[in-house]
Amino acid sequence: MPDSHEKSIKTLFLVDGTALVYRAHFAFIRNPLLTSNGQNVSATYGYLLSLLRILDVEKPSLCAVAFDTPEPTFRHRKYTEYKATREKTPDELVAQLPDIKEITKNLGLSVLEMPGWEADDVIGTLAAEAAGQNIHVFMVTGDKDFMQLVTERVQIYKISGSDTDSMVHGVPSVVKKFGVEPGQVIEVMGLMGDSSDNIPGVPGVGEKTAIKLIKEFESIENVYRNLDNISSKALKTKLENNRDLAFLSRELVTINLDVPLKVKASELEIAEKNAQKLRETCIRFEFTSLINRILEGNEFDDNVSKRYHMVDDRKAYEDLINRLKGEQSLVIDLETTSLNPIEAKIVGIALSVKEGEAFYLPANLKEPIFDEPGGDIDRYLRDLSEILSNPDVKICGQNIIYDLLVLDGAGVTYVNNVAFDTMVAHYLLDQGGARHNLDYLSLKYLSVKKIPTTDLIGKGKKQISMADVPVEKVSEYACEDADMTFRLKNIFERELKEKGLMDLFESIEMPLARVLEHMRKNGVRINPEMLKEMSGTLGSRMEQVTETIYDLAGERFNINSPRQLGKLLFDKLEIQKELGIKRVRKTKTGYSTNAAVLETMSSHPLPRAVLEYRQLQKLRSTYVEALPLLVNPSTGRIHASFNQTVTATGRLSSSDPNLQNIPIRTDLGRRIRKAFIPRDHDHVLLSADYSQIELRILAHVSRDPAMIKAFREGKDIHRDTASLIFDVDPENVTSEMRSRAKTINFGIIYGMGPQRLSREIGISFTQAREFISSYFEVFSGVKEYIDRTIDEARRTGYVSTLLGRKRQIGGINEVNRQVKTMAENMAVNTPIQGTAADLIKKAMIDIFREIVNKGLRSALIMQVHDELVLDVPKHELDEMKSIVREKMEYALDLRVPVIVDMGHGRDWLEAH
Repeated sequence: MPDSHEKSIKTLFLVDGTALVYRAHFAFIRNPLLTSNGQNVSATYGYLLSLLRILDVEKPSLCAVAFDTPEPTFRHRKYTEYKATREKTPDELVAQLPDIKEITKNLGLSVLEMPGWEADDVIGTLAAEAAGQNIHVFMVTGDKDFMQLVTERVQIYKISGSDTDSMVHGVPSVVKKFGVEPGQVIEVMGLMGDSSDNIPGVPGVGEKTAIKLIKEFESIENVYRNLDNISSKALKTKLENNRDLAFLSRELVTINLDVPLKVKASELEIAEKNAQKLRETCIRFEFTSLINRILEGNEFDDNVSKRYHMVDDRKAYEDLINRLKGEQSLVIDLETTSLNPIEAKIVGIALSVKEGEAFYLPANLKEPIFDEPGGDIDRYLRDLSEILSNPDVKICGQNIIYDLLVLDGAGVTYVNNVAFDTMVAHYLLDQGGARHNLDYLSLKYLSVKKIPTTDLIGKGKKQISMADVPVEKVSEYACEDADMTFRLKNIFERELKEKGLMDLFESIEMPLARVLEHMRKNGVRINPEMLKEMSGTLGSRMEQVTETIYDLAGERFNINSPRQLGKLLFDKLEIQKELGIKRVRKTKTGYSTNAAVLETMSSHPLPRAVLEYRQLQKLRSTYVEALPLLVNPSTGRIHASFNQTVTATGRLSSSDPNLQNIPIRTDLGRRIRKAFIPRDHDHVLLSADYSQIELRILAHVSRDPAMIKAFREGKDIHRDTASLIFDVDPENVTSEMRSRAKTINFGIIYGMGPQRLSREIGISFTQAREFISSYFEVFSGVKEYIDRTIDEARRTGYVSTLLGRKRQIGGINEVNRQVKTMAENMAVNTPIQGTAADLIKKAMIDIFREIVNKGLRSALIMQVHDELVLDVPKHELDEMKSIVREKMEYALDLRVPVIVDMGHGRDWLEAH
């Protein structure tokens, strides 16, 4: 980095692009960065981060990136074995090079390539030229060969650690590394060689010896002139026998400074960025977090026609309402005071019926349009209710469940034709993607950078309510939301049809949105007194376990500190030696003491006690103490959010609270369910849970005769599996045999291999491998399904559920074995889990329709994994049991019977 007093001197950054790309690729080698369609972009992302670091922080006057070319160089002609030991460049890296070079050019930087010459030579030639013109040169590389070029004006700029870390190496660094001046580096390397480039050097002469010789004799020529002065006969013999190799090696490591380039160093000015192409590339590679950084937030010109209107007089309002009554499709977007729809109040309503045009109805005009007791908002909602309830008008939105809940709270309880949700549509189109928000979708599909919400309400502690933002600013923001949603709707409609997903969207996902809206609205009642009592019990037990841990440890320490715990377990007590296991690797932050590590040592009382302590702590903080805080004071219930656009398999998730994570395998975890109760004494909770649904779906999709037979005959599938695998009569199957069969039955779905099976059921790797082999001999149809599904994923890039839900399987053709295995497991599991998700969604829709059609007071209130929970009036219990069983068991037509376990009670635990 230039000193401050040299700011007037131009700086030239010459980047070894080939080295930087390799460094980026291998930085992600264990966890490759893949796009949602499985494209490996690791090298591109890491390279781009490093390049941006240079441009943003160093702000060079001149900059260029040099790349190697595939053509042989003069070094190959001199020595055919040059770089012969290097592994072939990974295919996934080669595939990224054209895009990397294109990105470089679009950033305004020169890309330099010279067939027959290496990037080192190109950089060396330009560095020497620039230094002669009083330009300060920084060679961006980690290659020690470049140390031969270092001078006061030419230095090495090495990026290390992350894209925010760098180090500059000048003459002192070279002397420290080699013990000689930069000009003598080639002499040292000529003697010692370079294994990375397969440069031989003098066999038997290492770095220390080479440095010692050059420090004494200054050059290879002088070494050979003074052979008689070398006291070691062995060294003298090595040098005498390999004279040609020494001089050849020096020639090979010498960077050529006379490459016939067509460009001069002074001409490597940074050109203007190609903002449009950079934006398109970042969106294609899903580098959306880098867009603002690359384009500095001011290079977005979407060239989109926008006609946005704030309705602030009676005639404009009446014209709009009359127009809306004649439209067939309407996007609605509410601006509110809260992200929680149960608490939110409406600030304004944005509407769009045409691309590029939107209207905003503000609820807080300084001079109201109407003189009514409830203000303008009452009039808006009254008039809009007629339109929203019209079955001929398709109501559309982004995350429309939120708007429906807010409207319901404001008195608009019936929206008829909820036809399209852009968030849900995009989820179906890109089920593995992490982003479905409107800002991302507008940028990705419309090249529009929306007004950030923070521009209006700010961030953190200084954040204000949307109600306090000037109405004109809210109007533009809200209209843009509605307009972008309308545009996206048109795009996604076409894509859903093209990809064969429209039927799933219309028959499952959109009807489900209405069900989830009502589930959140209904909420669930809890018993805070019971949780308070349980908190005390957990606290007392935690104190007991804490004292046990201190006694076992022989000292008091911070149990919540992984560093202190790791030091105690592995350094002081050396539990790994006592258990005869390998000690975990120590990192910068200390030893890992996560649950997986402690589980491997759970035969020892101390790790076992720490695991219990953590479980008690999590139960208490996450549920027992947190649940009462989530009770809505107006309704007296918890209104959990059930999300249909989160999981990649199609299953629902829940949040605020996350009901899916309430533990059910421990007594304490199950007791939390006891706190979930009906709305009053005249109601009970009804629980309906699919029995072994994923195994039944596996039997269906695999068409395995043995598995189908077991389910059709109503056998215990795990006992039957054990009987077949261990070749014993069912009555002779032991509990251990059944347990092992159960483990593999479920493990097969998730790609369990022999290593994991041996660990989980405590058998040797060889036994586990034989066990799995026997399993596939008995259930050959399952093995055929696995092979068939993986082949399909490799060929098409995706897998599908029975109802046509598609999931892209990224990494299925990766060279990296770990990534490939994970992708294969995902391919096998997704059709099963995804079909189970579709099954319960279909059942939820059918049950909800029956409740509505029959005018029943029962309500769906929770969905957790394969279980539905309903709040049911006691007099409707028998009828609801019949409805729920029928709709769940016959939601899909499978080759095996679907069984539902059902119960009811005064709380969730009793019902389950």
